[in-house]
Order: sequence, then structure tokens, then C-alpha cells
Amino acid sequence: MIVTVTMNPAIDKTVDIEALERGGLNRIQKVEYDAGGKGINVSKTIRELGGKSIAAGFLGGNAGRTIEAVLQEKGIPGDFIWVDGETRTNTKVFEKTGEVTELNEPGPHISKEQMEQLIQKLEGYADDQTLFILAGSIPNGVDKGIYAEIIRRVHTHGAKVLLDADGELFRNALDAGPDMIKPNRVELEEYAGYDYRASVEELLQTAREFRGKGIGTVAVSMGKSGAMFVRDGYEVKCPALSVKAHSTVGAGDAMVAALAYAWDEGLDNEQTVRMCIATSAGAVTTIGTKPPSRELVDDLVKQVVIETLG
Repeated sequence: MIVTVTMNPAIDKTVDIEALERGGLNRIQKVEYDAGGKGINVSKTIRELGGKSIAAGFLGGNAGRTIEAVLQEKGIPGDFIWVDGETRTNTKVFEKTGEVTELNEPGPHISKEQMEQLIQKLEGYADDQTLFILAGSIPNGVDKGIYAEIIRRVHTHGAKVLLDADGELFRNALDAGPDMIKPNRVELEEYAGYDYRASVEELLQTAREFRGKGIGTVAVSMGKSGAMFVRDGYEVKCPALSVKAHSTVGAGDAMVAALAYAWDEGLDNEQTVRMCIATSAGAVTTIGTKPPSRELVDDLVKQVVIETLG
């Protein structure tokens, strides 16, 4: 079982324009709306790959009801805590040049009592056959050690955790020992204290340090440079696939989804890596945060090149 946790979900509004005129009139050429937030994006991609997950977190107001309806329409079970206030709407403005401007709302305030409700709900799903995905930002009022607390509490039930976070959320959670992590290159460089673009060898060394702390899988997304995967006795790098890109938004979420799907299906190392690279590449071809089709992913899997490291 896969349970995605989205504490700060959103309606993703994606608009296409010719060029952003700051302080002037901007005419929108195309607009798309979808249920979003990193965990929800992961659930949508898992569904497209043919897998199943339960989406959990916090929802509020009309935007929350819209997200609930979208998930129901897609056949994704939701188990959310309902709160006062309005779930946020995040607007992404795409220009013809490929530049993206993001306008993200803060979202509702979450109390300690509501957070405890959510954790207890998650513990109800936790056993040795469950993988929790903790992804993205947290709402106002929530302590930045919350991911660490969730990891510790579901671990007591034998569950596994895949972490996709950054900054203080990421650093705090590492002490609790997540089973899998998916930092991007910038996040890894920031964590390791590099004030320059680290080499593949330096990134590999940092990934090995994570493995030394008991983290089973380290997947590092590196944008146009592809991705790196470090597991027990398996260290590889894959160049990025050549696809017609619309936007890189959602590519990281797609990789997390593929990693979780591969775990749930019991795929081996090579199958897992191919699925991750293909799904992430497919995501950049779609509009907004929409997942790639399974048909496209299967076509891209054949193009993945795996290079051994170390």
C-alpha cells in the first residue's frame, strides 16, 4: 500500500502567455486547472502508471472540495482532515521562452490538534506493507520537525517512508531515518554545503553518506544532467532523455511516483531506474502538473541508458 501525504495541497492553475509584462496587461493564451500539491501529484502519476495509492493530508473550503472531486473522478481514494480556511491556489505562468513564474498562496493555518489527528490517521494505515510518501511544503502553524515525527511514529508499526522535501524540513527528517529520499541536485548541494556546482563524484559521495546513515535508496534528480541512484551494491547514473519539453514542473514528483510504484510492484534495481527516468522525462512533456500516460512511459523506458558509477 502507498499513502501519499500532502499537508499543503493546492489547485494548480497553469497559464500560458507570450511574454510576462510586469506592471502591464497580460493576455492569457491557455489556462489549465488541476488538483495539486506534491503528494497529490504523486498519487495522480501512480494512478496513470497503473498503481494504487491513498491520498491524505489537509483540505479546506471550495478549493478543497474541488480537489476531493478531482481525486474521486480519477479513482484515487482520499482520506483528508478538513480544516477551516481555504486550500490554496498556486498559479504558474509559462512564457514562450520557457521561463516560469510561480505565485503560491500560503494556505490555511493548521493547529496542533489537527496535526495529531492526521498522524493518528496515518498510523492507522501503517504496517510492514505500507510506504508513506512525505512530500512538499507544510502549512502555517506546523513545526519543521513534523516529517521526522511522522517517520518515527509510522516506523514503530514497521512502515517505510519515502521523503521528498528541502531545507530545514529535509535536514530535520534525516535524523529519523527515512527509507528512501529523492533530493534534487540543488537540495543536495545545499545540504552538503557546496557553494558551487558539485561534480557527479561529489554528489555520489554525499549520497553514500546518506546510505551510511541507514537510508536504503538515494535518488538524485539532476535536471538536464539526468539522475543518480544509489542503493545497496548498486550505484548508477542515467543521462536525461531527449523529449519535447513543455515544462520541468512536476518532473521530480513523477520520479517519486515511479520510485514508489516500483517498490509496490517489487521491481528490481534496473527496472526501477528505467521507470523513474522514463516517468520523469514523460512529465516534462505535459501541460501543468498532469502526469504522462503509461503508453508514453513504456516507450521512453526503452531509451534509458544506465551508466555504472564508482
